[in-house]
Amino acid sequence: MRIYVTSVSVDNQAEALTFYTDKLGFKVKHDIPLGTHRWLTVVSQEEPEGTELLLEPSEHPAVKPYKDALVKDGIPAVSFQVQDLNTECARLRELGVAFTVEPMDAGTVRMAVLDDTCGNLVQLVEIK
Repeated sequence: MRIYVTSVSVDNQAEALTFYTDKLGFKVKHDIPLGTHRWLTVVSQEEPEGTELLLEPSEHPAVKPYKDALVKDGIPAVSFQVQDLNTECARLRELGVAFTVEPMDAGTVRMAVLDDTCGNLVQLVEIK
């Protein structure tokens, strides 16, 4: 068994698509219209056949309070691994990405947390 798709709830799919592709560097895997929304997944350019991230519309009534609570408590909705945290954070800062937690040591990893502009915090992790 393996993870095929996982999701992050986003406030606006079009804005999320721009952020996750233009800023984070993922590429579109599926973009299928489904009424007012889309089945919109992105994948790592390093693993185009790997796990897909579904940019899920935040439509369910439970999603907003849940996301708000996570952000208030500083808890990331998703976590992505990078090879060099300092280099990646510098690249993202140049693209205007805001960080809520600057790069720091955390046991066996280095980590930072950024705002995805779509209602979520995203953790970046470098394995030491």
